[in-house]
Amino acid sequence: MINNVTLMGRLTAAPELKQTTSGANVTSFCIAVERRFQPKEGERQSDFINCVAWRNTAEFITKYFGKGDMIAVTGEIQTRKYKDSNDNNRVAVEVIIDNASFCGSKNNANGGSEPTAPAPLENDGFTELSNDDELLF
Repeated sequence: MINNVTLMGRLTAAPELKQTTSGANVTSFCIAVERRFQPKEGERQSDFINCVAWRNTAEFITKYFGKGDMIAVTGEIQTRKYKDSNDNNRVAVEVIIDNASFCGSKNNANGGSEPTAPAPLENDGFTELSNDDELLF
């Protein structure tokens, strides 16, 4: 069976590092992910996906990401049942994060300056061959 999720979106709030009673680090956060298609009239819609990260991944996310930052994550979907304060049965759907990555900055997405490519090196240590037939493979 396959349960694999890849998401890229913006954090809706700054993630907070917490610890369980056994001392394991954990953070819960929400990612706003835009839908692929935009309606003819109106703005593109987003889905808000709840995520949970544990241990080193939780530390990494809380240290390097804040509200509005773009993040790419991979993980798996998990569901859990619980009773709310009114004793109603509820189901929570969350992505349990295995890996998180940087994927751009907030400034670039909102009209900030784009990074520029480095200038080519004048002497890169290579010599161009005049005849490609001399190459041996």
